[in-house]
Amino acid sequence: MAKLESVYLYTGPEFGERNDAVESIKNAFKKQTGTVDEHTFYLLETPFNQVMTILQSGTLFSDGVLVVCKNAELIKKKDDIQMLADWLKNAESSSLLILVSDEISVDAKLEKLIPAAARKKFWIMYEEKKLPWLTSYFSKNGYRIQRSAAELILDLIENNTQALRDECSRFFLYFPKEHEITEADVESILTHNREESVFSLFAQLADSTENPQARFEKGLSILQRIRLSKSNSSVEIIAGLSSCFRNLVKWHNEGESAIHGTMLQKQYRSAARIWTLGQATAILAILAATDMEIRSGGNLLEDLLLQKMLYEIVVKKGSQLQSIVPDYLTDF
Repeated sequence: MAKLESVYLYTGPEFGERNDAVESIKNAFKKQTGTVDEHTFYLLETPFNQVMTILQSGTLFSDGVLVVCKNAELIKKKDDIQMLADWLKNAESSSLLILVSDEISVDAKLEKLIPAAARKKFWIMYEEKKLPWLTSYFSKNGYRIQRSAAELILDLIENNTQALRDECSRFFLYFPKEHEITEADVESILTHNREESVFSLFAQLADSTENPQARFEKGLSILQRIRLSKSNSSVEIIAGLSSCFRNLVKWHNEGESAIHGTMLQKQYRSAARIWTLGQATAILAILAATDMEIRSGGNLLEDLLLQKMLYEIVVKKGSQLQSIVPDYLTDF
């Protein structure tokens, strides 16, 4: 087994492959070290100096200490970077730090501290690789899948392998091995027989048979249920909605051929009646701005920021509010 580094840096939006890499390093460290005291910290919640205190203190009750530190893009302060540099000079083989970020890059001074072999960027799959990956995933698990069904899944699910694995594993609970997954199976499992998700949220927001206030109020209710579920990450919610509105932009530019499946085509036909191409593009900017605001330390107001975002999407149709407090909250 190759010698492990004391620190690793894994960045990028391809959560599935990135998480696999983190697990691989964790398993190798545990095999090499023995009993490990493991911690996971989010820098949106925990200052980096507290993370470093855990590493510097070590452990009295196990053979090693392993720390996974998320939101690594927030490590920018000179003192924090110097603290890491000082620790690395004398880091023991019984301690290991894995830095993780959804962003592509982190502070340049931080990146320079990480050995080239210990850092990697995980990019979203190229368009042409998605279908082969999905077909192979079903095949490895003993299933076949029709091309139209695979294309529908890719339209429905956020573009990263972690989300695809999580959602597609549901098929294995409902169908026996060797079953061929059809478009009807996809619509049944991923739309009719599931908990609330970002895609059911978009379906509600895109229901052109209802007025904006009704769509907004029902959308808030779905958002609340999602936030109470295990898939409650604001990052995932925003990423999923961004995927839907990118599809709507494609619909406006390319027509019905941009979307696969009769159910989804009906949904995007309805969405196109609500939002123009310009409005859909403006909404993508709102989603990106909300994501940045939450990642930059807005976690204390996270739910309010998500509600404001929803209001700007449904009621304002892509126009941004000047205040963090949505209009609907000032009407009372």
